[in-house]
Amino acid sequence: MAPRSLICLATALLALSVSTSFVRAEEQASLSHLNARKAPDWLASSVVYEIFPRQFSPTGDFAGITAKLDSLKDLGVDVLWLMPIHPIGEVKKKGTIGSPYAVRDYYGINPNYGTAADLKRLVAEAHKRGQRVIIDIVANHTSWDNVMMANPAYYARDAAGNVISPYDWTDVAELNYEEPATRTYMREMLKYWIREYDLDGFRCDVAGEVPTSFWEEVRADLEAIKPDIFLLAEANKPDLLVKAFDADYAWPMLGTLNMVMTQGLPATAIRQTWERDEQGKFPKGSLHLRCSDNHDEPRAISRFGLRGALVASALMFTLDGVPLLYNGMEVGDTTESGAPALFEKLPVFWFPKDRNHFLDTYRSLIKLRRESPALQRGSVAWIENSSPDCVVSLLRRHEGEEALLVANLSSRPVGVRITIEKPGSFTLALGSSQDPIGPASAPNLEGFEWRIYRR
Repeated sequence: MAPRSLICLATALLALSVSTSFVRAEEQASLSHLNARKAPDWLASSVVYEIFPRQFSPTGDFAGITAKLDSLKDLGVDVLWLMPIHPIGEVKKKGTIGSPYAVRDYYGINPNYGTAADLKRLVAEAHKRGQRVIIDIVANHTSWDNVMMANPAYYARDAAGNVISPYDWTDVAELNYEEPATRTYMREMLKYWIREYDLDGFRCDVAGEVPTSFWEEVRADLEAIKPDIFLLAEANKPDLLVKAFDADYAWPMLGTLNMVMTQGLPATAIRQTWERDEQGKFPKGSLHLRCSDNHDEPRAISRFGLRGALVASALMFTLDGVPLLYNGMEVGDTTESGAPALFEKLPVFWFPKDRNHFLDTYRSLIKLRRESPALQRGSVAWIENSSPDCVVSLLRRHEGEEALLVANLSSRPVGVRITIEKPGSFTLALGSSQDPIGPASAPNLEGFEWRIYRR
């Protein structure tokens, strides 16, 4: 167990919903009396795969992604999210290459990634395979040498008239959405990408930092071009899901997961976070992106270890919402430090010798989810167990089917008894152990072991 001081600190951080990644701390009145906008029917059964084009293949370009579409299809991925594909700013850049989130031209394509024709081919080939493609849009800020700098009115400024950065993000300049011309520029730009490249939507960076009214206007614009457009908000802001976005980020859940698995916070915090976020403030029917790994975090393997990374994914794939895979996590990719490497080139290592089981596990998780209406659309019921400090147990139900997850989020073995009606009627669907199992009411779990049962 972690020292008491760490647990107390983690509990205090949890109360503030702080993740290891950026989360805007803001209080909003509960919107649980409202309905979330209806997301496309296909979204509930989908898996989103985040691609960092620079790192995804040895060539680091669109062609390298196109070459792996069949592998992604075989994995079971059906929504491809490309991190920003635009030219990167040089002024005040960080690292050797700079952040893809410091955009120099919203209408341009990073020449290192290829041409407009290469991107159109990637989208067309994905569509042939039944996959959708969304791109990252950084609407809150630009690089300091963005073409929009020709009109300073586009930007937020201090009392002396100087363009400012948001927070301490010194490599970017903040846009001003109180200026109508900024809104017009950005709305037209977003329509351009859907119209010209047949994209299926956008993942919108720090969406909560841009006025909700802007996103609601954009939604109407984009639906006029493509009615089943998909908009994903990198935010945890309830009002974005009323009219503008189909799904947002479950940032508080990721923050809680990190603290449970690295700082000794009791596993009961997972349930507490879900109840606070899902029942307390969000509109009914809200969808959240569930992730244990993304470009803002050190790799899950570096945070949780090999077995820990897999149990974290089992939890994210079993919770309600839309699961995310990031850029090689399905083969256990990591770096020596596990750092995100946003500002340098560090290609995915696709063949780690000690991690062959990773690909089979992720393929099986996706297949099980696709076969299970309960895992796609079911309600969530938290099941009491005899080891609540380290074990999560939850039940998903939909149209007569049930799926039960029992997951040990600690490194120590535990025997756990589950309080559930007719436990013997469950059968094992998937698990991290090949050892013989006891009845579902009393499994013995090794460190970071997990099992999914169905009936």
